[in-house]
Amino acid sequence: MNFETLNLHPAIMKGVHELGYTELTPIQEQAIPPVLQGKDIIGLAQTGTGKTAAFVLPILERLMKAPKRQISAVIITPTRELAEQINGAINAMGKYTGVKSIAVYGGTNVEAQVRELTRSVEIVVACPGRLLDHLWRGSIDLSKVEVLVIDEADRMLDMGFLPDIKKILQCMLKPRQTLMFSATMPEDIRKLAKEILKNPVTVQIGQTAPAVAVSHALYPVKQHLKTDLLMELLYGLESKSVLIFTRTKHRTERVAKTLKSAGFRVASLQGDLTQSRRQAALDGFRKGTIKILVATDIVARGIDILHISHVINYDMPANTDDYIHRIGRTGRVNNSGDALTFVTDADMEMVNSLERILKKKIERRKLDNFDYTKPAPPQTAIRRAGQFTRKPFASRSDDSAAPAYRDRGRPGIRRSGNFTPAFSR
Repeated sequence: MNFETLNLHPAIMKGVHELGYTELTPIQEQAIPPVLQGKDIIGLAQTGTGKTAAFVLPILERLMKAPKRQISAVIITPTRELAEQINGAINAMGKYTGVKSIAVYGGTNVEAQVRELTRSVEIVVACPGRLLDHLWRGSIDLSKVEVLVIDEADRMLDMGFLPDIKKILQCMLKPRQTLMFSATMPEDIRKLAKEILKNPVTVQIGQTAPAVAVSHALYPVKQHLKTDLLMELLYGLESKSVLIFTRTKHRTERVAKTLKSAGFRVASLQGDLTQSRRQAALDGFRKGTIKILVATDIVARGIDILHISHVINYDMPANTDDYIHRIGRTGRVNNSGDALTFVTDADMEMVNSLERILKKKIERRKLDNFDYTKPAPPQTAIRRAGQFTRKPFASRSDDSAAPAYRDRGRPGIRRSGNFTPAFSR
């Protein structure tokens, strides 16, 4: 099914054509028609399936038919990065419509947002906390909202935003169309859906499982050897774009610092960074000036960067849902990708759970010429555990001229086992 069959406004179609969109993805094909008819929906889909367009296009169509020049649509999302991404999608698809939107989130100047909100904004994309701030200040009026989108609903629940969402709903006084999108459907989200949706159409694409375009591999390793093993793997990936997940903010910064000292073009992304630094890291990764991004789970959902070739789980995630959303950053929209996970003895229960979801045994890999027997450092030096011990590369002032990964004149890394390495394709 192609976009022409939707009979969208010509101004919208001009933006769609300019983006190169031709065929609808399954979530778009199933969700857009009922949304255009004004129905509430529950959209269940894995990340990277094109669900943003599934709600943005019908909202634009609605506003083209009856321009309001007031806040008519609100999209609530869990993270700043996702808010910016959705706002960017609205601006791209609605480039020729004249519809104005704004992304509203914390960590930025609230007065600047207030000024922007006075300029006939029709769509607000917001994180719950900052949206509540504006409601208390009186700088946002939701009494005439016609469409509400709750995106990444399960992630909202994980981050403790459910009470905030309920407060926001109390400020929407008129009947509205409500669209809820989620990758999973925990019980609290089911209850919320029953409370706020009216006779919703349920659209489900696939099951709650990793995308089929992603290959999976486990690297058994002791905790103190993870960083050394990571370095060896990265040297073998040439100039690929790699997203590395760690469990804590401190570890994110430590791993990124170690990689940077070795000459890798790397940035970190975690919740304690300022918004400007977070945005700079994402922008650099999107543009390719940064080849490696080390992050906590703050970016595990919703960030739409299509060219990521590898996701490396430096630390095993807490549960299978988090694994699904982490590795969903690769293998997006018909692209293939690789998910590589470091596992210790303490992770074997999670490994068993993942294998039940995948319905197969995950391949174990081991690098030749890597010393898996190296002892842990003394207790007095435990804070340096896992740091790379070789002499770091000399820094270069012109990072733009530096290769994605330093050429150390090393031969290709041999890998044990009779398999074709996923990252040699």
